[in-house]
Amino acid sequence: MAEKQAAGHMTMDEKNAELVITRTFHAPRELVFKVWTQAEHLSHWWGPKGFELNVARLDLRPGGVFHYSMKSADGFKMWGKFVYEEITAPEKIVFVNSFADPEGNTICSPFSDIWPLEVRNTLTLTESAGTTTLSLRGGPLRASEEERRAFVEGFESMKQGFGGTFDQLEAYLANA
Repeated sequence: MAEKQAAGHMTMDEKNAELVITRTFHAPRELVFKVWTQAEHLSHWWGPKGFELNVARLDLRPGGVFHYSMKSADGFKMWGKFVYEEITAPEKIVFVNSFADPEGNTICSPFSDIWPLEVRNTLTLTESAGTTTLSLRGGPLRASEEERRAFVEGFESMKQGFGGTFDQLEAYLANA
């Protein structure tokens, strides 16, 4: 059971350049939604393993922004942001994710100048008997073919990153 839970299910829809992640958590949907939408919870699990998250701003509403920084153990710091497009509590969040500067402006990725500037994500949460299934579907927004290819080619890296992030979410939910 633990191996299946930790792995989840991740696929890449290459035709549409979309990453699709499905994972089940042993927690009620309202709690999973809460830890995705409140700064005091996000700071405990969002981001790659070994990074410290600092929430600069979280304004949960359509047009609102989640602006954050992530700092590695060796001091490397990068900024990111979500711009919320749709929020239907406790079942759906649509947001555009990008790298950012400390002021919250969208910037190019620190690791590739051909990475898509923005990625639209749709998070859906469904519940059955106290267990929540999370589905996250994301793909480049207004991207060139070269950027779309870079996104598809980055699948293994994203799989590792989201796997670690969702492992942290699972551990956090177990103690929430």
